Amino acid sequence: MTFKTAIITGAASGIGKHWAATLLKQGGYQLVLADVNEQGLREAFTPSESLRLHTLDIRSAEQWQRVVDDTLQHFGRIDYLFNIAGGGRQAFFLQQPIENIDWVIDINLKGPLVGMRVVGDVMTKQRSGHIINVASLAGLSPTPGNSLYSAAKSGLRNASIAAAIEWRTMGISVTVISPDLVDTPLMQKHLESGKEEVALTYTGVTLTVHDLEKAFWKAMRDKPLEINLPRWRGWLTKLNHLNPSIMLWLYEPMKRRGMKRLERIRRQRSGQGHGSDSLS
Repeated sequence: MTFKTAIITGAASGIGKHWAATLLKQGGYQLVLADVNEQGLREAFTPSESLRLHTLDIRSAEQWQRVVDDTLQHFGRIDYLFNIAGGGRQAFFLQQPIENIDWVIDINLKGPLVGMRVVGDVMTKQRSGHIINVASLAGLSPTPGNSLYSAAKSGLRNASIAAAIEWRTMGISVTVISPDLVDTPLMQKHLESGKEEVALTYTGVTLTVHDLEKAFWKAMRDKPLEINLPRWRGWLTKLNHLNPSIMLWLYEPMKRRGMKRLERIRRQRSGQGHGSDSLS
């Protein structure tokens, strides 16, 4: 049996943890799981001959190189890189501490790009490989209340597609997946704060890690340039990107709609609400 080797970042929680567990259960993969949260990573997974665990701050080129070197030493090649690690600090732009600019851009843009660069070196020598980056629908269109994250994920999307075109003759594929809100620990923070800056995040649908799992399998099978989840929201955000002045008119009613939905979800999860809210 021929095993495929995959590096997964953000594997200690959320999307990354679920996807790592899915590939582990599937079998046929040699996994390198990385996260800045070493304790969470080791609580979720047990190292073995086919599973390596690494503490990784994705902002560090040196740490990326150590992960790649260890992967090659133990498994000999890299077939997949799943750039999943990321994070947000939502606030209206003037309420953002200056230090958040570095943090959000570094975690959501610089870190994944460093990983692409280091792993890309290996894949070009192999003449094969597939890099799958998780961006966001917030990166397809300007998002008031989430400007830093929107800027970072937009950059990741653009860089992913550019690299895919540059590397197309080298046997390397790059796919960028841009989901709507995903039900992860970050969403719980939104529900706890309930501030207006997160309102637009709640005007669409709420995805689960299982939706992302399906997208990963599709990416691996078809190797598209990008996947937007859900597809219809992707087209709407692209339309808004073509004519951003639309948001001057739509922002206030969309903000009110988002806050109502957020409050409805909060009530349901605290056991105080009635009825149902579509979360898919």
